[in-house]
Amino acid sequence: MRHNKKFNHLGRTSSHRKAMLSNMAISLIQHKRIATTLAKAKALRVYVEPLLTKAKDDTTHSRRTVFSNLQNKEAVTELFQNISLKIANRPGGYTRILRTGFRLGDNAEMCIIELVDYNENMLKEKVAKKATRTRRSSVKKVAETAPVAKETPVAPAEKTEAAE
Repeated sequence: MRHNKKFNHLGRTSSHRKAMLSNMAISLIQHKRIATTLAKAKALRVYVEPLLTKAKDDTTHSRRTVFSNLQNKEAVTELFQNISLKIANRPGGYTRILRTGFRLGDNAEMCIIELVDYNENMLKEKVAKKATRTRRSSVKKVAETAPVAKETPVAPAEKTEAAE
């Protein structure tokens, strides 16, 4: 029976799974986005988000805790120096999973997992969306209060030589 066994084993032994998730977390921290299967991305999100939360407070204890999971000095340095500054005021949800389709060989569902604050294209769209967003009630009020222009008859346009 599988009582209270909630996480995905990904068809691997415990040591292989831990090593794989650690390597994927290091790659995600260094490159800010990686392409993988959907199941691995969901498992990685559960693995890496607590590490990102731990990196918000830069203490010796939190550095050692993160290093015990990652075992890579460069990734830990990148995490505590650069990434933690960008995610400092975010209350969670540091990663985003974007589905990209299916792999040709075995039809596995593929995706891209990325750090939310490092996708410049989506950040630009977010700023533009906030600037153009209006409430429906205010739009209706503006339409009701705006003066209505009277229609004036327009003479039919004369044919030009280029149109003929």
